[in-house]
Amino acid sequence: MVWKGIEEKFENSIKFKNMKIAQNAVVEFSYELEVDGQIVDRTTKERPLDYIHGTGSLLPKLEEHIEGMTAGDKFDVTLAPADAYGEYVDEHVLELPKNIFEVDGKFDAEMIKEGNTVPMMDSNGNRMNGSVLEVKEDIVVMDFNHPLVGKDLYFSGKIIDVRQATEEELAALRKHSCG
Repeated sequence: MVWKGIEEKFENSIKFKNMKIAQNAVVEFSYELEVDGQIVDRTTKERPLDYIHGTGSLLPKLEEHIEGMTAGDKFDVTLAPADAYGEYVDEHVLELPKNIFEVDGKFDAEMIKEGNTVPMMDSNGNRMNGSVLEVKEDIVVMDFNHPLVGKDLYFSGKIIDVRQATEEELAALRKHSCG
């Protein structure tokens, strides 16, 4: 009886050992992200990034590039702005009334200062980050473009593990994506 359980686990580990990245696969990978010759983000094999493939968790072109890979495969890919965060949009720079940044009737000068990134919410409840460009007498000028907009992104990394997502993981993802 004990041998049967061990045998099943062994067979399952062999079956998924060479699993390719495809829809609903849980993928663990390490990577470095380089922008303008500088490393701006990094994960390691000890602290990898993991996601469920095909669920919109990664930049689509990065996901497309690693699809079909297996554990142990390495990758290098450069994403042009159009395949990453797009080009700079002037309309994403907004002048907001200074009074919306008040806490208990007082302007939050500690948080709302030039160069800070501030978490905000639009009128539909969508979360986004805005960078404070300038604080004027009655307005705050904020940029809601992604910090990597207009940049080429160079990813290099290694696939650490690929396995099929469990029903529980998929159910949790569906619950999270529905609000």
